[in-house]
Amino acid sequence: MNTRMRKKILIGGALLVAVLVGSLAYSHCQIPCGIYDDEARFKEIAEHIATIEKSMKQIEALSAETKPNMNQLIRWVNNKDQHADKLSEIVTYYFMAQRVKLPAEGDAKAQKDYIKKLTLLHQMLVYSMQAKQTTDLHNVEHLKSSLNDFHDVYFAKAG
Repeated sequence: MNTRMRKKILIGGALLVAVLVGSLAYSHCQIPCGIYDDEARFKEIAEHIATIEKSMKQIEALSAETKPNMNQLIRWVNNKDQHADKLSEIVTYYFMAQRVKLPAEGDAKAQKDYIKKLTLLHQMLVYSMQAKQTTDLHNVEHLKSSLNDFHDVYFAKAG
């Protein structure tokens, strides 16, 4: 095997390892490690919403062209869908599965807060799904509003 081929194999292997390790490091596990950065998750969701919005605008602009560049159009659609999926993953696996705790039995205030948090999280999931299905910017506005409302409710426990 020549040197050039070995280099290519080593570089390819290193890239594969980097991608696999990077994806594991990004995911927040579902074991009770106690290492959480809730504000970072809110910022991350906001970035996904901004990317979805930009993607929708690009899709609309490209679609309006006389001869649209279909490759770019497809890339923007895929980008929009990927960010909607990432947003949904944070909502589901980070907040719903790990951070929003079941209320104590008989605690009416905790039950009410719990229902409000779940309702807002569910709204984000629905609007994220609808953002995948359309380029209607109302879904982006609903996502922003739901995220802001959830932020207020989520951090109210500390105040």
